[in-house]
Amino acid sequence: MTSDHDMLWRRCAHLGRVLLPLVDQEPWRQARRHERLRAWGVDTAAGERMIEVFAALAAHAVALDASLSAAELDALSLRAVADAATGKRDYELLAGLPDTFADDRDGHAVNVIRLYTYKGGQYSHRLNQLSRELRHALNVLAERSTTPSPTCGDAFRWAAEAEPPQ
Repeated sequence: MTSDHDMLWRRCAHLGRVLLPLVDQEPWRQARRHERLRAWGVDTAAGERMIEVFAALAAHAVALDASLSAAELDALSLRAVADAATGKRDYELLAGLPDTFADDRDGHAVNVIRLYTYKGGQYSHRLNQLSRELRHALNVLAERSTTPSPTCGDAFRWAAEAEPPQ
């Protein structure tokens, strides 16, 4: 049986995975993000994966701070996640994570972020760049929304609506 803590991480990871495709509904946004990643010397696929995990880490940190359950994550404001992405220290984002991850890619990406956090220097600078990119993506979604304070639940709904019917 999956604990609520593990379910919370899975929901946060899902938010990270749906974020960039939602932003990329305007195709030029993806092209610009790829340009920025290349200018920073970051492989685009790896950089986007890091942004996804950063989104999950930021949402997870805010949810833990607010003592939210996995079921309550939908009510979490996208702006709160954006604020955490750039306002929390890297080690604060890493606190309280599950011991294991259902998706090995999540575990690997979290370990890369841990390594970058502890190495410091240019690696910390890279994390700062990626966190600002995440904040920008979340702000794009918030500004695009017709609701005054869009939530993670809104992002999940938008992603479900954007998926082609099967």
